Amino acid sequence: MKSTKAADKAPVSRKHQSLPQPLFDPYQVILFPLSTEKSIRQIEFENTLTFVVNAHSTKQDVKKAVEELFKVKVRKVNIQNAFTGQKRAYVKLAPGSLASDVSAELGLI
Repeated sequence: MKSTKAADKAPVSRKHQSLPQPLFDPYQVILFPLSTEKSIRQIEFENTLTFVVNAHSTKQDVKKAVEELFKVKVRKVNIQNAFTGQKRAYVKLAPGSLASDVSAELGLI
């Protein structure tokens, strides 16, 4: 019998290979804070910050970036794709963290 060792080995797909992941940069995730009437009202009454984020960022990316940049705890992140082509993130902070303090640091209020 002939041995077909070359035929037994299938080529490895690139899809299953682990690629090196780039370092996480929060400045690439969060582009800028949004200061509209609605976002200012949410800061005051709902403890929520609004940011325009990168189109490829996920909720987990936004949460990690906000916690790293502003040293606060995030409770919840909602993402909205606006008609203008922007991707907005509504970040609700934990009760121990105040959105008004972060917005004052950013110069929104």
